[in-house]
This record gives sequence, structure tokens and C-alpha cells, in this order.
Amino acid sequence: MLSEEVASALRTRIMSGDLRPGARIRLEEVAAGLGVSITPVREALLTLRGEDMVVLEPRKGYVVAPLSRQDILDVFQLQGDIAGELAARVAVAIGEAQLAELRVAHAKLARARRAADVETLEYEFHRAVNRMAHSRKLSWFLHTATRYTPARVYSADPGWRDGMRTDHEALLTAFADADAGAARTAMTRHFTDGAERLVKHLDGLGIWDV
Repeated sequence: MLSEEVASALRTRIMSGDLRPGARIRLEEVAAGLGVSITPVREALLTLRGEDMVVLEPRKGYVVAPLSRQDILDVFQLQGDIAGELAARVAVAIGEAQLAELRVAHAKLARARRAADVETLEYEFHRAVNRMAHSRKLSWFLHTATRYTPARVYSADPGWRDGMRTDHEALLTAFADADAGAARTAMTRHFTDGAERLVKHLDGLGIWDV
């Protein structure tokens, strides 16, 4: 497992509340849990330190950095703003064949039952939308921002699944109507809902309890 994969696993644990702010991260435990050597774990923690996900404290080692409700909202607002712009660009340029491709992808996602399948198919749907925007740099920024989304929190949530289907249907309608404003709104709402659900999830875990 490469250091990037270790970093991804740790991001998910932090953003899902499995590793709470202030929690010590022991390199040996992470390495054993992921079945890797210490080296990629150390490299991953250096990456996460650069992202302000962890901090290095004297005599204590790496600990999870502070993470507030506003931090969550800020991350998802950024994601929503970028994704909304990409969707708006798709709306004014999409062709019939591309729209048909997205409808097939959405139908496949709507039929999925296993959380792992939902997670994979949701990613593929959005990747297809972003590809159609023909905006490489903006898509790259979105990909970077969405690294902080703990997909497993959503894929197993029936309420999120219902909202996801509704948002995707609104997005496809906007694409069919070449309505950039409606496409932006539908996509942004998708991320706003994600922020609210994650904050509720973390509140339920009590990570901000004094």
C-alpha cells in the first residue's frame, strides 16, 4: 500500500470521527492495521501534516488537528462551489449521447443496494459529469477537495441515498433543459446536504463535547 493510500485511509478515519481531534496517532498501530511498514505511514503523516489534518507535538508525536463544525461547512462549501460551476458548464454544452450516458449511470446507481457499490457508482457518476465540463484544472481542484469526504458515512445512509437520487434527477433535468442555473443549484445542494449530514454524524459521536 502506497503512502497516498495510507493518507486516504487516515483522512477517512479523521473526517468520519473514528480518529477524533487531539487523538494520538501511533505509527506502529496504523502500520499493523493496514498491513504495511512504518515508512509509508510516516510519509502519509507528513502529507497530512501539510494539509493541517495532523500536528506534530513534542514528546507526544502525531495527533489529530482541531476540526470544527465550521471547518466541515467550509470544506463542503468549497466542494459545492467548484462542482456547481462544473455542472453549469456541462449544462450549456452537453449532447444527447452524453446525457444518455449519465442517465444510464444514474439508473445503475439508483438500483444499487450494497454500500460499497453505491460509493463506487456515485464516484463514477460525478467523474463523468466533471469530465464533460472539459475543465481539467477546475476538476483537479474538486478532486483534491473531495479527498476530505468520508464516502462510507454517506453510502450506508438511506436518507442520503434518497437525497442523492433526488439531486441527480434534478441535475439531469437541468442538463436536458440546458439550464445552467438549475444545474448549479442542484449540484451545490448535493454538497450542502453532505455537510449537514456529516456535522450531524459527528455531533452524534460527541466529538465536540467539552
